[in-house]
Amino acid sequence: MIKKLKVPKQAGWLIPGLQVKRWFLLIFIGAAVMTVGILMLFDLQPIFNTMQFIRKIATKISTEWLAFAFIMFGAAIFFKGWTKTNLSILDMDEDRNNDVLLENLYRRRKLNRGPRIVAVGGGTGLSMLLSGIKNITNNITAIVTVGDDGGSSGKLRESLGILPPGDIRHCITALADDEDLVNKLFKYRFDDGKCLEGHSFGNLFITALCEITGDMVSAVRASSRVLSIRGRVLPATLDDMKLVAEMEDGRIIHGESQIPEAHGKIKKLFTEPKHCKALPEVIDAIRNAELIILGPGSLYTSVIPNLLIKEIAEEIAKSKAKKIYVCNIMTQPGETDNYKVSDHIKALIKHAGSSKIVDAVLVNNYLPEKPADKYQKSNSYPVILDTPEIKKMGIRVCAQKLIEDNKEGLIRHSSNRVARAIYYWFRKSSK
Repeated sequence: MIKKLKVPKQAGWLIPGLQVKRWFLLIFIGAAVMTVGILMLFDLQPIFNTMQFIRKIATKISTEWLAFAFIMFGAAIFFKGWTKTNLSILDMDEDRNNDVLLENLYRRRKLNRGPRIVAVGGGTGLSMLLSGIKNITNNITAIVTVGDDGGSSGKLRESLGILPPGDIRHCITALADDEDLVNKLFKYRFDDGKCLEGHSFGNLFITALCEITGDMVSAVRASSRVLSIRGRVLPATLDDMKLVAEMEDGRIIHGESQIPEAHGKIKKLFTEPKHCKALPEVIDAIRNAELIILGPGSLYTSVIPNLLIKEIAEEIAKSKAKKIYVCNIMTQPGETDNYKVSDHIKALIKHAGSSKIVDAVLVNNYLPEKPADKYQKSNSYPVILDTPEIKKMGIRVCAQKLIEDNKEGLIRHSSNRVARAIYYWFRKSSK
């Protein structure tokens, strides 16, 4: 993880990795040579006179101290001029933004050299993950499911015929530099107005861009540029994909929002149309990935829908990248009732059609003493870790504390803890 730098303001420009010191030297040499040339042009004998001056001074002051004074004085002038020039070009105020400029430059250089990561999922689970991963690398590709048909996204999808913007909006927000401000803006919902009521500003923003640019991919690219997000967000497919679940009791449930409401055990999940085509950029991202992360998030309505696109599942299975699944902490009523960790993995493998989509599973191993009452009231319970069963499948188990600390007993993933745990596993398994 990249931590905030604590260095003197001017000395910060000497930090390794900024790739600016070479240009400092080049500027200095060029300025010195030009100065000597100009003085020679006017026959001022700069070298002779300078040496004579230094010789006179040196008879009274130690040469070492004189040299040190010249170096420090020249360096002070040089650095001051250089930083002032850059801040002027960037139209920044030095007192308020010099530290920010250093911080951002250092982070960008470091993060640009981070691993190529592909995160697959949807909903709040994927956005939580991205909030932490963006502190490890800028080379992030979020592959987002487009099966959502509820709430504001569902209304926009039905009325305008666009891909649901909700999950995409969450991911863009998570990858934005000023995440808090963008989150507040994009989550703002209109409380009145015949046509606007219930819609979030973020969904309308992406919808408007979709209308302007012509398609969702172009809209996401445009919004990513406007918000200066790290990495990129891609819909899994541009097809009008809808989820259908076959239940154990034989019922067929249509629509992502209706599946949890059916309150039954899911036997199989599939899509309409049956064969959705993956976005070409998604396939390229998977092929170039060093690390592929599945989840966390709703197993059947956020993670598995991406794997129902045959090309995506096949490319993940063939990929030489490290692959890890971040398991949910609590069971989800209507989707994963009574599921253990191994049941989550088996569902992924079953729908992907390959056991090679997962190398390891990341599991939370800590719970608050008194979980909030809402979990028991909604029949949501901790997912049991059955390590022996998982190891039989040839999958490694990584168990750590992954939840946020809070006094209310809420059980939620900590984006930073999850990101650190994944990165540690990736580095260790890559050796």
